[in-house]
Amino acid sequence: MKRTVLYVSAAIAATALLSGCVSSDRETSPSGDTSSDSQACPFEVDESVTTDARIAFQDIPNGDLLVKDTGILEACLPNATISWNRFASGGDVVQAFGSGSVDLGLLGSSPATKALSAPLNIGMQVIWIHDVIGAAESLVVRDPAITSVEQLAGKTIATPFASTAHYSLLAALDRAGITDQVTLVNLAPDATVAAWQSGEIDGTWIWEPTLSQLTDGHVLLTSADTAAEGVPTFDLAGATRDFVESNPEFMETWTRAQDWAVEQLLTDPQEASVALAVQLGITPDEATQQLEGLEFLRASDQASPEYLGGAMATNLQSTAEFLLSQGEITEVSAPETYSNGVYVDAVNAVAEQ
Repeated sequence: MKRTVLYVSAAIAATALLSGCVSSDRETSPSGDTSSDSQACPFEVDESVTTDARIAFQDIPNGDLLVKDTGILEACLPNATISWNRFASGGDVVQAFGSGSVDLGLLGSSPATKALSAPLNIGMQVIWIHDVIGAAESLVVRDPAITSVEQLAGKTIATPFASTAHYSLLAALDRAGITDQVTLVNLAPDATVAAWQSGEIDGTWIWEPTLSQLTDGHVLLTSADTAAEGVPTFDLAGATRDFVESNPEFMETWTRAQDWAVEQLLTDPQEASVALAVQLGITPDEATQQLEGLEFLRASDQASPEYLGGAMATNLQSTAEFLLSQGEITEVSAPETYSNGVYVDAVNAVAEQ
């Protein structure tokens, strides 16, 4: 596989630079309001928690954005200080974990695996499954004559490196036997749109809401397709081990807030889409459509052996084995690193309520 940093126009390069930076979009304190339409806590308020929590979020249509928009976490933890910081990709979140600049946040299963593996070996744990990725993350190409992955030989394909999209793309190229015949370009979502519009890339494996902006292309493969081939991917929440161990009460309330958001997505997606639309800068109808490409799991499901209660550790290890074969990590960690890299106490507590 050929790796490159695409030489793009100054405007595109500037977009890529800005989208890779961290910005604090909302910071709350015990007396702060978190949104224009903050909602009362839907369960028991915990006034004992005084934690400072720095949360990394991404513009992905799932429960995390719903928690952010409604201010549920702030309402349920009125004496905590919570800051929300936007990141372009899970790879950026991993870097922030490594530098100690965030405590918890959204990242895909592939970057979570890289964080737990050499050479990074970051002390973090998976704490929640935001969604099982399906058609909301896909490979889209410009040329209508391209109808198979094999036809991508000689093409330039963009994806945010160290993301679940990158992982799915590598798996698809590997199955097609053309890994060394495709030029891969590391671009953040905003920069991907600019490069697509300028014709400087032939395709991209990217997620919503960016995916829906590439209207003059067609989807060649989805993450649901790669999952069917035995390569499932997830949008996860991770947290540093130090933060988890020091803040069990915060972790349980955070998990209850996320479980509340999942319930809204499953039972009233139309209403939830209104809040997501505000966060994503799209229409509620567009948000509703994007939700269809993701599967959301209640805490009771996540606590089961199929997910955080067992299989997630196996998934992380198998992902590490593939990433090692692709040169994305230098060593697969011991099995206990991945099993200990999943924190189940909070999700078990919420599932039992």
